[in-house]
Amino acid sequence: MIQVLKKTWRQRLLSLLLPILLVFAMAGVEMKVPVQAAGNDAGAQTGEMKVHFLDVGQGLSILVQSEGKTMIYDGGDKKTSRFVVAYLKEQGVTEIDYLISSHYDADHMAGLIGCLNVFDVKNVISSNYVHTSKLYKSFVKAVKADGLKMKHPAVGKTYEFGSGSFEILAPAVIEKNGSNNNSVAIKLTNGGNSFVFTGDAEHESEERMCSSGVDLSCDVLVPGHHGSATATSWDFLQKTVPEYAVISCGADNKYGHPDKDTMDKLKSMEIQVYRTDKQGTITVTSNGTDLSWSASPCNDYTPGDASDQGTQVQQTEAQSVQGQVGQQTASQAAEGGKVWVSATGSKYHKTNHCGSMNPDTAKQETEAEAKAQGLEPCKKCY
Repeated sequence: MIQVLKKTWRQRLLSLLLPILLVFAMAGVEMKVPVQAAGNDAGAQTGEMKVHFLDVGQGLSILVQSEGKTMIYDGGDKKTSRFVVAYLKEQGVTEIDYLISSHYDADHMAGLIGCLNVFDVKNVISSNYVHTSKLYKSFVKAVKADGLKMKHPAVGKTYEFGSGSFEILAPAVIEKNGSNNNSVAIKLTNGGNSFVFTGDAEHESEERMCSSGVDLSCDVLVPGHHGSATATSWDFLQKTVPEYAVISCGADNKYGHPDKDTMDKLKSMEIQVYRTDKQGTITVTSNGTDLSWSASPCNDYTPGDASDQGTQVQQTEAQSVQGQVGQQTASQAAEGGKVWVSATGSKYHKTNHCGSMNPDTAKQETEAEAKAQGLEPCKKCY
């Protein structure tokens, strides 16, 4: 297992205070220390949660297990339905507490029908629209056969799950002629760790999530629509600021997923990448503080289509020189501007809440002062 250690600022502060407290204790001085409430990054008190990103080719299927509870988010297509069912059985699954169908496209929904037929499903969460496909009718029939109803929770609805919980992020709006933007998106939380799954949600749905007021920041993001250019906007990445991205897509798929534009964004923000088309099924275990992965990130930022050049306009040499002069002028003008610097770290930021930095201990100074200290601009917010 590959373990990634992530300490919160509270833990760092406590580690600094412990030696001082010990000295006072030995001297017989009584001190009262505030105890952090469970659920607020109290990793030591949080149970284990395991997330499986299944290799279902050009589709999506995510299994989550925590303290005897099971969630399946999407189930891949018809070709991989048997694999999904077999994989769940291998993991000891007999009951599914939450079966979530992000939307009704075949590459996300087909395997869920197999799960409904084989496992004891307790709750079905899905999007509130009707699809015209026979597969959709089969899904509805399977839900009814289990005596269940398809629930369509509103944005902000939160469910307890194992040692953590999950919150509904989308859809805020149901598009009459849409499918992808009707995807049910969730934020899964376990102590100080969090994951965001968005199905095939595209820029329009991402924009609504960004303006919802819900905290979208996460450790792990599954880029929408298999890394397509129609999803994973800059604004959405600025709100989620993930450490890792897991892209679920098929090797040599006909759509060219993931798209070069998406991969360029992830690379520029130094987001580490896992890919099912390159690495197969990937798992990560959270204890509320640390993430233990089954493999190291492949960090392969190449597009699915080798000929994909992205949407950036190719500049002439004169335009390139002119642009560089403009950038230098803009950079010089910004030298006197204010930036945020965390109590620890080697970068400066546009805001005092970028990533996991503590806004209470961040301070403002000019960009020139930050650079004079050897600090570099944060690639997530610049």
